[in-house]
Amino acid sequence: MSGRVDVPFLGDERSLLLGWLDWHRETVHVKCAGLSDDDAWRTPLPAPSLTSAAGLVSHLTAVESFWFEEIVAGLTVPARWTAEDPDLEWRRGSTLLETLAAYRRQCDRSRALLAGVDLGSVCLGRRRGAEVSVRWVLLHMIEETARHNGHLDAVRELVDGIVGE
Repeated sequence: MSGRVDVPFLGDERSLLLGWLDWHRETVHVKCAGLSDDDAWRTPLPAPSLTSAAGLVSHLTAVESFWFEEIVAGLTVPARWTAEDPDLEWRRGSTLLETLAAYRRQCDRSRALLAGVDLGSVCLGRRRGAEVSVRWVLLHMIEETARHNGHLDAVRELVDGIVGE
């Protein structure tokens, strides 16, 4: 998927939930457009904050992997953080373009894992020992991605004065 598409006002539950999640996923790309690598990794909030635009994208990539690969599909995936460094995914590791491309690939992977899965089904993985429905994961990911888009708005305005759309 490429490009932000408005979510229709009418539709079935699945298409509306997936539409909103995709809209927020694409908004991440919109909010990062035009940032230089240095600005993308700037952390304008007071230390010890690691919050940068690229760090937010890297974090969202890790979150997509955790919820869709580990929880929905029950797969074992490499952790993007460690006990020694719980903020690992927030640290500079690549260019903004590479970070955005990794996020897009992860979102594509998440879509593929959801294809044909009933929203009411119980995920194959567990969260804190509890069963979770696919519907719950979708709602959580809409909230998570939307919340971090708000953070992207604030970071972007502090870094270069651009006010988000």
